[in-house]
Amino acid sequence: MPIDATPDPTNLADSFGARVQRARLRAGKTRAYVADVMGHSVEWVKAVEKDRIAMPGLPKLLRLAHVLGVEDLTELTGDERIVAATYTKAEHAALPTLKAALTRYQLTVTDQPPESAEVLEARLRQAWRLWHAPGNHRTAIISLLPSLLDDTQRAVRLLEGAERRRALVTLAETYHLAQLFLSFQPAPDLVMLTGDRAMTVAQDADSPRAIAAAAWYVNHVHRDAGEAAEARVELAEEACALLTDDEDPEQIARRGLLHLAVALSYAKTGQAGDAWRYWDKADAAARQLGDDYAHPWLIFGRGVVDGYAITMHCDLVQPWKALEVANSLDLGAIPSATRRSFHLIETARAHGLLDEGAAAVGYLGKAFEESPETIQYNIHTRSVLPSLVKSGPRMVRDDAAHLARELGVTA
Repeated sequence: MPIDATPDPTNLADSFGARVQRARLRAGKTRAYVADVMGHSVEWVKAVEKDRIAMPGLPKLLRLAHVLGVEDLTELTGDERIVAATYTKAEHAALPTLKAALTRYQLTVTDQPPESAEVLEARLRQAWRLWHAPGNHRTAIISLLPSLLDDTQRAVRLLEGAERRRALVTLAETYHLAQLFLSFQPAPDLVMLTGDRAMTVAQDADSPRAIAAAAWYVNHVHRDAGEAAEARVELAEEACALLTDDEDPEQIARRGLLHLAVALSYAKTGQAGDAWRYWDKADAAARQLGDDYAHPWLIFGRGVVDGYAITMHCDLVQPWKALEVANSLDLGAIPSATRRSFHLIETARAHGLLDEGAAAVGYLGKAFEESPETIQYNIHTRSVLPSLVKSGPRMVRDDAAHLARELGVTA
């Protein structure tokens, strides 16, 4: 007698993965088909069905239901509550302030002379230092970012020649900071706006370095927002081709970043061979720059290249390999609290894939200590904490609950 693969939404004992597998079998679809349509690897689908990956966020969950032909979402979710605040992006209190600055237009010009490119660059360096420093980096830079946008835009209008081109490069970088602030915020329209503006002014400056940085942040922000199809691999490769000086550390770092961007994008869609081929190129750039090198605001260097290997292994559903990298990663080589926090979160994700809840909670706690606002607005953290509070190892449920309260996650 054939097995009845019809999902039974009343069977609350089933796990999410078991319900996904039954729905797939009922629909007569292979893991390879589902993987292709979802933009993931076969290993990802298998990991979902074996409950090595938690229930995805609502947008991806709806897409999965559509692929499997499931009309009633409870056939997949069972009695697992979907709390909107958990799966949607949390909003920073200062988001309206940045939105107002980005949508404000200065149509009249006063007689007051603009700030020099040198002064604007110094203000920008201060903002980058605050972004990478320990503490609440979004809250720290919001006091600087709106006025920096206003003053740099004004300088671009009034300065001429080489000074104007310097101001344009500064404006592109200021938009990068705005992009980073907006990453993991409920403002996808503003992410697109700042990314487009940064690339436009970088091209106006006729600066290959600025164009390369703009391409990295377009890729970086879209990928971190879970929009792998919009990660712009071709843009990264085209920008990389503009960097022709093999001896200039600034160009080497940007070239390495762009190779890393492509590697991360391919890993996100399960293309392991291409992913590691480009990671090797980023690794070569890091080795050329030396173990002690780290770019002052792009932070490219040995530590970041190794840290992102953790993310790539997680995306390729190779958590044991991710932990091999994590165990040898020197966080001290990464001069950015926001980046250190991110790589700790990714290490927690690897432990979660192996169902090692105690270790996952421990690493999330370390990530919180490094940079509270990095973990607070991280979608992975917000999606896994409720399950760790309810069904994680008993010895760390209180720690998970405390962290959830600190981050404002409904558990």
